[in-house]
Amino acid sequence: MFKDFYTQRGEYVVISAEQASRFAKGVAGDYNPIHNPDARRFCVPGDLLFVLVLTKFGLSRQMEFRFTNMVGADTPLKFSEADNGALHVCDESGKCYLQVVRSGDITHDPAVVEAFARCYVAFSGKNFPHYLKPLMEEHGVMFNPKRPLVIYDSMGFSLERLDGFAPGLTLNHSSLEVHGKRADALLEFSIESAGEAVGVGSKKLVVSGLCDYDADEMAAIVEEFYRLKAAYETAST
Repeated sequence: MFKDFYTQRGEYVVISAEQASRFAKGVAGDYNPIHNPDARRFCVPGDLLFVLVLTKFGLSRQMEFRFTNMVGADTPLKFSEADNGALHVCDESGKCYLQVVRSGDITHDPAVVEAFARCYVAFSGKNFPHYLKPLMEEHGVMFNPKRPLVIYDSMGFSLERLDGFAPGLTLNHSSLEVHGKRADALLEFSIESAGEAVGVGSKKLVVSGLCDYDADEMAAIVEEFYRLKAAYETAST
Protein backbone atom coordinates (compact mmCIF):
# COMPACT_ATOMS: atom_id res chain seq x y z
CA MET A 1 0.00 0.00 0.00
CA PHE A 2 1.64 3.20 -1.29
CA LYS A 3 5.08 1.56 -1.00
CA ASP A 4 6.16 2.95 -4.36
CA PHE A 5 6.08 6.49 -3.04
CA TYR A 6 8.72 6.36 -0.32
CA THR A 7 11.86 4.50 0.74
CA GLN A 8 12.39 3.16 4.26
CA ARG A 9 15.97 3.66 5.48
CA GLY A 10 16.24 2.28 8.98
CA GLU A 11 13.95 4.33 11.20
CA TYR A 12 13.62 7.09 8.60
CA VAL A 13 11.38 7.55 5.58
CA VAL A 14 12.87 9.25 2.53
CA ILE A 15 10.75 10.60 -0.32
CA SER A 16 12.43 11.51 -3.59
CA ALA A 17 11.19 14.32 -5.82
CA GLU A 18 10.21 11.76 -8.45
CA GLN A 19 8.20 9.67 -5.96
CA ALA A 20 6.45 12.74 -4.57
CA SER A 21 5.61 14.06 -8.03
CA ARG A 22 4.28 10.68 -9.16
CA PHE A 23 2.04 10.49 -6.09
CA ALA A 24 0.73 14.04 -6.63
CA LYS A 25 -0.21 13.41 -10.25
CA GLY A 26 -1.03 9.71 -10.27
CA VAL A 27 -2.91 9.35 -6.97
CA ALA A 28 -4.11 12.85 -6.05
CA GLY A 29 -4.63 14.30 -9.52
CA ASP A 30 -2.67 17.33 -8.27
CA TYR A 31 -0.70 19.20 -10.95
CA ASN A 32 0.51 22.05 -8.75
CA PRO A 33 3.93 22.97 -10.22
CA ILE A 34 5.42 23.05 -6.71
CA HIS A 35 5.37 19.23 -6.86
CA ASN A 36 7.32 19.01 -10.12
CA PRO A 37 10.77 17.47 -9.51
CA ASP A 38 12.53 20.47 -11.10
CA ALA A 39 10.51 23.10 -9.21
CA ARG A 40 12.67 25.75 -7.53
CA ARG A 41 10.51 25.60 -4.39
CA PHE A 42 9.69 21.89 -4.66
CA CYS A 43 7.85 20.29 -1.75
CA VAL A 44 6.46 16.86 -0.96
CA PRO A 45 2.62 16.84 -1.09
CA GLY A 46 1.08 17.08 2.37
CA ASP A 47 -1.36 14.38 1.31
CA LEU A 48 1.51 11.91 0.93
CA LEU A 49 2.51 12.55 4.56
CA PHE A 50 -1.16 12.10 5.51
CA VAL A 51 -1.26 8.74 3.73
CA LEU A 52 1.95 7.54 5.40
CA VAL A 53 0.63 8.46 8.86
CA LEU A 54 -2.50 6.36 8.25
CA THR A 55 -0.41 3.53 6.82
CA LYS A 56 1.92 3.43 9.82
CA PHE A 57 -0.46 4.25 12.70
CA GLY A 58 -3.92 3.31 11.44
CA LEU A 59 -7.14 5.29 10.99
CA SER A 60 -8.70 6.84 14.09
CA ARG A 61 -12.28 8.06 14.38
CA GLN A 62 -11.11 11.59 15.16
CA MET A 63 -7.91 12.99 13.68
CA GLU A 64 -6.46 16.51 13.34
CA PHE A 65 -3.45 17.14 11.08
CA ARG A 66 -1.40 20.35 11.25
CA PHE A 67 1.30 20.93 8.63
CA THR A 68 4.00 23.11 10.13
CA ASN A 69 6.73 23.15 7.46
CA MET A 70 7.23 22.20 3.82
CA VAL A 71 9.19 18.98 3.17
CA GLY A 72 11.96 19.07 0.58
CA ALA A 73 13.06 16.11 -1.52
CA ASP A 74 15.16 13.36 0.10
CA THR A 75 14.61 14.67 3.64
CA PRO A 76 14.96 11.82 6.18
CA LEU A 77 11.69 11.81 8.16
CA LYS A 78 10.94 10.03 11.41
CA PHE A 79 7.30 9.15 12.14
CA SER A 80 6.92 8.87 15.91
CA GLU A 81 4.22 8.51 18.55
CA ALA A 82 4.29 10.37 21.87
CA ASP A 83 3.10 8.91 25.17
CA ASN A 84 -0.21 10.75 24.84
CA GLY A 85 -0.86 9.21 21.42
CA ALA A 86 0.02 12.34 19.44
CA LEU A 87 2.01 11.74 16.25
CA HIS A 88 4.89 13.74 14.82
CA VAL A 89 6.82 13.76 11.57
CA CYS A 90 10.26 15.31 12.10
CA ASP A 91 13.67 15.31 10.42
CA GLU A 92 17.03 14.32 11.91
CA SER A 93 17.52 17.75 13.52
CA GLY A 94 14.10 17.62 15.20
CA LYS A 95 12.39 20.09 12.84
CA CYS A 96 8.70 19.15 12.77
CA TYR A 97 6.69 19.04 9.55
CA LEU A 98 3.43 17.47 10.67
CA GLN A 99 1.63 17.15 14.02
CA VAL A 100 -1.33 14.82 14.47
CA VAL A 101 -3.79 14.65 17.37
CA ARG A 102 -6.15 11.68 17.40
CA SER A 103 -8.78 10.07 19.60
CA GLY A 104 -11.37 7.32 19.55
CA ASP A 105 -11.26 3.82 18.10
CA ILE A 106 -8.46 2.88 15.69
CA THR A 107 -8.48 0.42 12.79
CA HIS A 108 -5.38 -1.02 11.16
CA ASP A 109 -7.35 -2.97 8.55
CA PRO A 110 -5.31 -2.33 5.36
CA ALA A 111 -8.39 -2.34 3.12
CA VAL A 112 -10.24 0.22 5.28
CA VAL A 113 -7.18 2.44 5.71
CA GLU A 114 -6.34 2.43 2.00
CA ALA A 115 -9.96 3.07 0.95
CA PHE A 116 -10.21 6.12 3.21
CA ALA A 117 -6.75 7.40 2.27
CA ARG A 118 -7.42 7.16 -1.47
CA CYS A 119 -10.87 8.68 -1.09
CA TYR A 120 -9.60 11.68 0.86
CA VAL A 121 -6.58 12.25 -1.38
CA ALA A 122 -8.76 12.19 -4.51
CA PHE A 123 -10.98 14.84 -2.90
CA SER A 124 -8.03 16.87 -1.64
CA GLY A 125 -6.31 16.84 -5.03
CA LYS A 126 -9.15 18.91 -6.47
CA ASN A 127 -8.06 22.04 -4.58
CA PHE A 128 -7.30 23.72 -7.87
CA PRO A 129 -9.05 24.54 -10.07
CA HIS A 130 -12.22 22.85 -8.81
CA TYR A 131 -12.54 24.48 -5.37
CA LEU A 132 -10.18 27.46 -5.29
CA LYS A 133 -10.90 29.08 -8.65
CA PRO A 134 -14.57 29.89 -7.86
CA LEU A 135 -13.61 31.21 -4.42
CA MET A 136 -10.88 33.49 -5.76
CA GLU A 137 -13.12 34.72 -8.58
CA GLU A 138 -15.90 35.51 -6.10
CA HIS A 139 -13.54 37.58 -3.94
CA GLY A 140 -11.73 39.25 -6.83
CA VAL A 141 -8.27 37.93 -5.88
CA MET A 142 -5.87 35.28 -7.15
CA PHE A 143 -2.38 33.98 -6.52
CA ASN A 144 0.56 35.39 -8.45
CA PRO A 145 0.32 33.64 -11.84
CA LYS A 146 4.11 33.57 -12.14
CA ARG A 147 4.57 32.01 -8.69
CA PRO A 148 1.33 30.34 -7.62
CA LEU A 149 1.66 29.32 -3.98
CA VAL A 150 -1.05 27.39 -2.16
CA ILE A 151 0.05 25.89 1.18
CA TYR A 152 -1.65 23.04 3.00
CA ASP A 153 -2.23 24.32 6.55
CA SER A 154 -4.38 21.73 8.33
CA MET A 155 -7.21 19.22 8.07
CA GLY A 156 -9.34 17.14 10.38
CA PHE A 157 -12.25 14.75 10.41
CA SER A 158 -14.59 12.83 12.68
CA LEU A 159 -16.02 9.42 11.78
CA GLU A 160 -19.01 7.72 13.36
CA ARG A 161 -17.64 4.26 12.64
CA LEU A 162 -14.65 2.52 11.09
CA ASP A 163 -15.98 -0.82 9.92
CA GLY A 164 -17.68 -1.90 6.72
CA PHE A 165 -17.81 1.43 4.94
CA ALA A 166 -16.84 2.47 1.42
CA PRO A 167 -16.16 6.18 1.93
CA GLY A 168 -17.03 9.00 -0.41
CA LEU A 169 -16.31 12.69 0.24
CA THR A 170 -18.50 15.60 -0.83
CA LEU A 171 -17.75 19.31 -0.52
CA ASN A 172 -20.44 20.92 1.66
CA HIS A 173 -19.23 24.48 2.02
CA SER A 174 -16.23 26.58 1.05
CA SER A 175 -15.12 30.04 2.15
CA LEU A 176 -12.21 32.44 1.66
CA GLU A 177 -10.96 35.02 4.17
CA VAL A 178 -8.66 37.63 2.62
CA HIS A 179 -5.97 39.22 4.80
CA GLY A 180 -3.96 41.62 2.64
CA LYS A 181 -1.62 39.59 0.42
CA ARG A 182 -2.77 36.23 1.76
CA ALA A 183 -6.03 34.39 2.21
CA ASP A 184 -7.28 31.41 4.19
CA ALA A 185 -9.49 28.96 2.31
CA LEU A 186 -11.70 26.60 4.31
CA LEU A 187 -13.19 23.53 2.64
CA GLU A 188 -15.80 21.65 4.67
CA PHE A 189 -16.82 18.17 3.58
CA SER A 190 -19.12 15.32 4.48
CA ILE A 191 -18.10 11.66 4.49
CA GLU A 192 -20.68 9.17 3.27
CA SER A 193 -20.97 5.46 2.64
CA ALA A 194 -23.69 3.96 0.47
CA GLY A 195 -25.69 7.16 0.81
CA GLU A 196 -25.39 7.21 4.59
CA ALA A 197 -23.60 10.02 6.47
CA VAL A 198 -20.67 8.57 8.42
CA GLY A 199 -18.59 11.65 9.20
CA VAL A 200 -17.57 15.25 8.59
CA GLY A 201 -14.30 17.09 8.12
CA SER A 202 -12.60 20.26 6.96
CA LYS A 203 -9.38 21.40 5.31
CA LYS A 204 -7.60 24.75 5.49
CA LEU A 205 -5.35 26.15 2.78
CA VAL A 206 -3.28 29.33 2.70
CA VAL A 207 -3.05 31.22 -0.59
CA SER A 208 -0.07 33.60 -0.70
CA GLY A 209 1.07 36.44 -2.94
CA LEU A 210 -2.44 37.66 -3.72
CA CYS A 211 -3.14 40.07 -6.56
CA ASP A 212 -6.29 41.28 -8.32
CA TYR A 213 -8.24 38.59 -10.14
CA ASP A 214 -7.49 38.51 -13.87
CA ALA A 215 -9.86 36.31 -15.87
CA ASP A 216 -7.44 35.91 -18.80
CA GLU A 217 -4.51 35.00 -16.55
CA MET A 218 -6.68 32.51 -14.64
CA ALA A 219 -7.98 30.97 -17.86
CA ALA A 220 -4.38 30.42 -19.00
CA ILE A 221 -3.49 28.77 -15.67
CA VAL A 222 -6.51 26.46 -15.83
CA GLU A 223 -5.71 25.61 -19.47
CA GLU A 224 -2.15 24.71 -18.45
CA PHE A 225 -3.49 22.54 -15.62
CA TYR A 226 -5.57 20.48 -18.02
CA ARG A 227 -2.71 20.32 -20.54
CA LEU A 228 -0.42 18.87 -17.88
CA LYS A 229 -3.16 16.45 -16.79
CA ALA A 230 -3.71 15.20 -20.34
CA ALA A 231 0.03 14.88 -20.98
CA TYR A 232 0.53 12.86 -17.79
CA GLU A 233 -2.42 10.57 -18.50
CA THR A 234 -1.21 9.99 -22.06
CA ALA A 235 2.31 9.19 -20.86
CA SER A 236 0.94 6.78 -18.25
CA THR A 237 -1.10 4.68 -20.68
